[in-house]
Amino acid sequence: MLSIEFCCPLPNGLHARPAWALKEQCSAWRSDIRFINKRLNTHADAKSSLALISTGTLFNDSCVLEISGSDEEQARRVLEHYLTVAFIDSDSIPSGDAPHIAHPLPRSLVRLNPQLRQAITLASGIGTGTLRRLQSDNLERYRQNPASAEDITRLEHSLATLAEQLNQRLRGLDGESKTIISAHLSLIQDDEFGGNIRRLIAEERLSLANAIIRNMEQICDKLSLSASDYLRERVSDIRDISEQLLSITWPELSQTTTFALETPTILAAEDLTPSQFLSLDTRKLQGLILEKTGRTSHTLILARAASVPVMSGLSVASLTADIGKEVILDGVCSVLVVEPDEAVSHYYSVAQRLADKRHQQQIKHAGFPAVTRDNVPVAIAANIGSALEAPGAFANGAQGVGLFRTEMLYMDRDAAPDEQEQFEAYQQVLLSAEGKPVIFRTMDIGGDKQIPWLNIPQEENPFLGYRAVRIYPEFVELFRTQLRAILRAGASGNALLMIPMVHSLDQILWVKQELRNVQEALKAQGLRHTSHLPLGIMVEVPSVCFIIDHFCDEVDFFSIGSNDMTQYLYAVDRNNPRVSPLYNPITPSFLRMVRQIVTAAHRHGKWVGICGELAGECRYLPLLLGLGIDEFSMSGPRIPPVKTQLRQLESLACQALADNACECRSAEEIEELLTEFTPQEPARPLLALENIVVNEPLTSKEQVLQFLCGNLAIQGRTDNPLELEEDLWQREEIVTTAVGFGVAIPHTKSAWIRHSSISIARLEKPIDWESDMGEVELVIMLTLGAQEGINHVKVFSQLARKLVNKAFRASLFAANSPQQILDLLNAELSF
Repeated sequence: MLSIEFCCPLPNGLHARPAWALKEQCSAWRSDIRFINKRLNTHADAKSSLALISTGTLFNDSCVLEISGSDEEQARRVLEHYLTVAFIDSDSIPSGDAPHIAHPLPRSLVRLNPQLRQAITLASGIGTGTLRRLQSDNLERYRQNPASAEDITRLEHSLATLAEQLNQRLRGLDGESKTIISAHLSLIQDDEFGGNIRRLIAEERLSLANAIIRNMEQICDKLSLSASDYLRERVSDIRDISEQLLSITWPELSQTTTFALETPTILAAEDLTPSQFLSLDTRKLQGLILEKTGRTSHTLILARAASVPVMSGLSVASLTADIGKEVILDGVCSVLVVEPDEAVSHYYSVAQRLADKRHQQQIKHAGFPAVTRDNVPVAIAANIGSALEAPGAFANGAQGVGLFRTEMLYMDRDAAPDEQEQFEAYQQVLLSAEGKPVIFRTMDIGGDKQIPWLNIPQEENPFLGYRAVRIYPEFVELFRTQLRAILRAGASGNALLMIPMVHSLDQILWVKQELRNVQEALKAQGLRHTSHLPLGIMVEVPSVCFIIDHFCDEVDFFSIGSNDMTQYLYAVDRNNPRVSPLYNPITPSFLRMVRQIVTAAHRHGKWVGICGELAGECRYLPLLLGLGIDEFSMSGPRIPPVKTQLRQLESLACQALADNACECRSAEEIEELLTEFTPQEPARPLLALENIVVNEPLTSKEQVLQFLCGNLAIQGRTDNPLELEEDLWQREEIVTTAVGFGVAIPHTKSAWIRHSSISIARLEKPIDWESDMGEVELVIMLTLGAQEGINHVKVFSQLARKLVNKAFRASLFAANSPQQILDLLNAELSF
């Protein structure tokens, strides 16, 4: 017997994902492999992810793998390398957002004396609806089912049915939802899960129902004792799949499945399983109050992805008196508002209008063209892994898909997707693109992306191993099926094809011949397909850089995969903590290589994109732009800020920056250049149309200050609207800002304003400004930067003098549009 001693490198402990990854590594060997946690003296079969999870292993625990069998020496060598180099990378779960720090209640809300319950925000946002309670499922009714000779058969049928249901659900999911349901699928397919139920039936003579429940309780008890928050919160996942298994086995006893939401609802529950959340109509779900959910709960991850605010810190029992009543969940200030009166409801109505306005602003910015300040167009595209991600990417302003990772279709399943499934997935994204270009990267599988059904042997260095284009000749039918699906889907849009991991011209010539063969076969079969499929390659192997001119004769475009290119260029494994600090693409050697690629490609009339993580880094955008990159492809949420920065850049200045960076001697010198180069945000006018509103339904002094400060945040003039509002209220306490004639001029010189601004609100009806000067129907708000040279007293005095003029006042009140008000003030005032 051989052994490997190591310390657990996983910050979140040995949870489902790394346990599954370790199980997959161990299952490749014939030898028996045991996992031992020396701190707790817990033992597990290393070929069972559930058993591994149950060891309660935490970060830095001392552990041992014991290997015994015919291939133990080879197994030890490969597993030791895996544990040292790659195991830490499997700890990919989100650590949970940083704890939300509740914002002090805004003065505009405090003055309304709302009835509040303090809570803890887990997912920020505001929601209004009827408070409803979801009762926890009582499993005792299942225990009444007696033991039967058919129990084992029923168990196998139920496990298979649940696996099929989860697989079906996976086809309609993406992002976090897909990841979480995949984790559930791996748990029920684990031998330990079903095996323990069978053991309880055989050895303890339990009925099937009692065996399922006992198995659930045993696993949950172990997890509950863990010192890891994350592992304790996996109790919900085990309970979820166990409840589903019971429901499938005895459908007549399951609770009426879907909890229907007919009206806007705030839902309170002790806990909510991921499958329960996925069954809810999130269009009606306005918020969640979960008594027992933690920050890394899978349900919480799903809620954040669906923009549903979530709070904890309130027991369901304490809310009994409020069930059926309207409440407001305020995840910004971490309070639940109960029995809101009209004034409080109006406050949150204004907050919702501001949120809607912010959303519309984001949509507007997403549609802006991607051009530099001197009108040089640049393509900004999205990286996606499924067709379901495409609409969100285009909503963020993507001008196309620069990287469709088709290998996602091949992973987490027992067999390859057939041609029709692939065709439908590819066609769906092309239809969503509405003519925008979509680059399909052919399957980048093998190597570090192990596909069990391909039976490719484990490798000691998978990043340099048998993967991507290198495996296509062996699995040629798999490759041809994908080409057929892409060519057929290409008839529905603007498709491009990209080959990963190319290092020689022979490889691309082979691909082109296969492409011709498939096109001829489709033509002979009379199947509709595109006759024009531009072909490109990923530039990630350094050898390609020296023969770009040869590739230009054979392909139409290039896309630099900066992640792999960096590690191959420096001979640095980015997953090895000992050398990962050397992984830095912003060095003279990397930049010179990019310049060489771009220069050669442009000389031959070919364009060059970049689709690694570097493409979405705003700090390095000027540098890459200056090197001549034509297309930047990144995750969807990064697109709006990149487009905004792009519009502030001058192409010639970026070219000069890139030239200087290529002459630097170190990464530090390049970073200094970038810091000096970063363009300052251009000054914005004091008076602007974006800060003037007419007939906005604001009915109180509180709403006016709330709305005008919130609007300044939407327009990018402040990052701290609530702090800015507090500064205004502090001045209001000193002296009234009503000046008579139906006008108020609230004002402050504040550190919370980025761009000094005059905001104006012409109200539908006069409101009480709490002043002897009478009601107010025109509000002119001055918010000036504390460090700016503008004297707010001077501005205030000039406005007050003008308002004394009867003709000016009459013209101001007669103006019935923001533009008329702006024109009048620009003509009469000077600052």
